[in-house]
Amino acid sequence: MTFTRRLSRRGFLGVTGGMTIATITGSAAALRTAGQESPGRVITSRTVLPKPFRVPLPVPQVAQPVSTAGGVDRYEIVQRVAEAEILPGLRTQVWGYDGRFPGPTIVGRSGRNTLVTVRNELPVPTSTHLHGGVTPPDSDGYPTDIVAPKGWRPAPADAGMSHGAMHMAPNAWNISDQAKEYVYPLIQQAATLWYHDHRMDFSGPQVWRGLAGFFLVRDDEELALPLPDGERDIPLMICDRSFEDNGSFRYPALDPSLKGRPGVEEPYMNGVMGDVTLVNGAPWPELEVTATRYRFRLLNACNARRYRLRLEPGGPLIQIGTDAGLLARPQELDAITLAPAERAEVVIDFSRWKPGTAVQLVNTLGEGRMREVMRFRVTRKVRDESHVPVRLADVQPLAGARVAATRTFDFRLTWRSDGSSIWTVNGHPFAPDRFLAAPRLGTVERWRFTSDFYHPVHLHLAHFQVVSRDGQPPGAHERGWKDTVDVRPYETVDVLARFQGYRGRYMLHCHNLEHEDMAMMANFSII
Repeated sequence: MTFTRRLSRRGFLGVTGGMTIATITGSAAALRTAGQESPGRVITSRTVLPKPFRVPLPVPQVAQPVSTAGGVDRYEIVQRVAEAEILPGLRTQVWGYDGRFPGPTIVGRSGRNTLVTVRNELPVPTSTHLHGGVTPPDSDGYPTDIVAPKGWRPAPADAGMSHGAMHMAPNAWNISDQAKEYVYPLIQQAATLWYHDHRMDFSGPQVWRGLAGFFLVRDDEELALPLPDGERDIPLMICDRSFEDNGSFRYPALDPSLKGRPGVEEPYMNGVMGDVTLVNGAPWPELEVTATRYRFRLLNACNARRYRLRLEPGGPLIQIGTDAGLLARPQELDAITLAPAERAEVVIDFSRWKPGTAVQLVNTLGEGRMREVMRFRVTRKVRDESHVPVRLADVQPLAGARVAATRTFDFRLTWRSDGSSIWTVNGHPFAPDRFLAAPRLGTVERWRFTSDFYHPVHLHLAHFQVVSRDGQPPGAHERGWKDTVDVRPYETVDVLARFQGYRGRYMLHCHNLEHEDMAMMANFSII
């Protein structure tokens, strides 16, 4: 995708005029067609890539609490450098929670306090964000609330000018020495969440190196459902990566040490995409399944790539959940589109195929081998007592709720007078002391997102329901509680957001991680 330097002085989709914006070459329709598969730019691997479906699907290890005393589950996780065999025959250095990629899956119970102590043994600072969590502000993983490794001191880039070219005052940083305890009260319904790094200016490369894992919330309502469980309830972290000839991750960082200058090489400012599909850290894996129902928790953990997932040779995906919880009723879909950070829970009934059948999960937005995701091989018939009920959860529609305010947030590449450009929200790059909204605790607001490109918009703390896209009903796959929404080029998306949980500073931002690192974030304060 090519950006022009033609400047415009007109407003966009109702946004106040007079703001200097960038225009993108081509019409909105052309952007949506040409950019569906490639909102970013692919960085090509320098090693021979494996053939698909030659390695088994790994399932992330479930973390065990170090204590459950007093009704509180306590976990300890160490961020450290480790080596893993991702591509057969090669070793890849990962930065992982407990040295794993993906990190261990934490399973919490709704309404039960979970405390996670994260110890940082990496060479750089980190900030851990529970994505989708209803979390107190001091445990939210704010990008300047960092855990510093032993002996670390702020470099000039950290204390002053960032990639977004905004001055960061030294007092903007809240620094924990080597470890931090994150408090997760889990006052929320059952959902598939995930945790990942959120360090200011460096989220993209640090997640790329492995700092991501699942966090599942269970509750009584969900556990009472006759859905597939145990070994047939499988989280699938889908992402893309590229590799050097020695097996190390390839990423176009301006400073590969991630200690100095932040940002990526200019051709990748739209977003970094890889040429290898990984599922739970394995390239194009295969999973042997019995001819029964399976529950899959799909997560798009890419920096920039979008997926439209479907089965071949066909067959329905029974969607039962979105980002922040179960649907009221299941949806039978041919395909599900996921932008970065979006999740969907689906049930696949493999009894519709004969033993020995190979069923592929593909990305219809991809080309070549990036169309492949993984393969299921049906092995044998066994008894299956699970089923998908017609009613899943009590989902309170917000359409009839009293709306306390309506606000517009425009996500856009803005050109400045010196010829440089920056990703902005309402014309502003991120600044820790700038707030674009102040919703009241316990209220519902209508938030309208507009854009010039592909921007998956994520709200911290607040869960929402998508109510319209360009005035039309939302897609069937996004009719439930969400925390991230795919906003496409020249599109207006309206959501109703519910602000419950805690007062304090939170943020919304683009979850294309390169855009996020280039200042496409904004604060709001719940009062």
